[in-house]
Amino acid sequence: MNEAPLGFLFGLIGFLILLSGFFSGSETGMMALNRYRLRHLSKSGHKGAQKASKLLEEPESLISTILIGNNLVNNLAAATATILAIRLYGDSAVVIASILLTLVFLVFAEIIPKTIAAYKSEAVAFKVSYILLPLKALLHPLIWIINHFIRGFLRLTGFEAKNDAEHLSIDELRTIVGEAGQMIPQRHQHMLMNILDLEQVTVDDIMIPRNEVYGIDLEDSHDVILKRLQESEFTRMPVFREDINNIVGILHQRDVISSINTRGEVDLDKLMGIIKEPYFVPESTPLHTQLFNFQKHKHRQGVVVDEYGVVQGIITLEDLLEEIVGEFTSNLLEEINKDIVNLKDGTHRIDGTATIRDVNKSLKWELPTDGPKTLNGLLLEHLESFPDGPCCVNLNGCRFEIEALKDNRIESVLAWKKPKKTKKKKSD
Repeated sequence: MNEAPLGFLFGLIGFLILLSGFFSGSETGMMALNRYRLRHLSKSGHKGAQKASKLLEEPESLISTILIGNNLVNNLAAATATILAIRLYGDSAVVIASILLTLVFLVFAEIIPKTIAAYKSEAVAFKVSYILLPLKALLHPLIWIINHFIRGFLRLTGFEAKNDAEHLSIDELRTIVGEAGQMIPQRHQHMLMNILDLEQVTVDDIMIPRNEVYGIDLEDSHDVILKRLQESEFTRMPVFREDINNIVGILHQRDVISSINTRGEVDLDKLMGIIKEPYFVPESTPLHTQLFNFQKHKHRQGVVVDEYGVVQGIITLEDLLEEIVGEFTSNLLEEINKDIVNLKDGTHRIDGTATIRDVNKSLKWELPTDGPKTLNGLLLEHLESFPDGPCCVNLNGCRFEIEALKDNRIESVLAWKKPKKTKKKKSD
């Protein structure tokens, strides 16, 4: 080597820089791969992805292969640079040559290759895997010795080699879906996020509260019952006596005609014979559990009860599906009586019975949802007493001006988001 031509030595250093860059870029590219996309491409038959997957099955062997090659190249380059410096300028140039070689390797064999590999991980990893696989097989005896030594040393230190990155938590999966960008259409992202949120939402969050349930009271007159049947917008209705807690069953509109006699009156005996037994649902049931229960028991509607068996409301399969796909039915009554009305001055008129989840969804607010379910309940909890008249409440950066009170409840409020205060810069 001492008698080798200078041109050969310079050429060797240049070649070693390229090899070092190859190993550095390979390490970054392989480690930066999206494991889930890699699995998809591998299952789709992509050759480069299949080879990369095979390498990543044993990450310690892959790292050993890359580091053995990189260290061998770097040491050889350092030795070559030392010989070249001594031949050109003598022993005094060794330190300067080492500094220059370090800078060259840092820029051209580390930073540039790793930056390219970080941004183009798939392109780099799939190509280098064709070289790394045979190189790994070639170095297998040495890698086997090194890995067994490393595993023994790690066991002595109490370190357990366990890959926790293979499994995603719900929050991590939610982040992946939210950052998918154009790879997943926005509407599909919204649906996937709603599915992930089903576990955190319970039946009482989306149920129709008992005071809004449209049902049939068997104690009413025949004319009243017939009128309610005619005016009903709903396919299924609860049937009860005097109070909804005394629920008898669920009536389907298509069966009603068979209970009307020749005089046009509702035959209560026939009506009792066609109604179906009510299906009761605990109010704390998570939505994803209730979805499976509806499927399992072949029901489309359930009566929500609390721990004492008191009816709290009604939950339907349609309500549950709308939590996933959004509203897909057109209800004229809901369009006329909206819970939230946007006013021209930027404020919002909100019905007291509006659920906090609906307010947060519609207005992008962050009102607390771990307590009362309705705006009326939230404001009364904050006030700690029933107001004697109109008053204002500040809550979580929002201002609520109570407009109307009725029957010991807040009927409607004017609400708006308070602007954030900006800190004034101190003048010099």
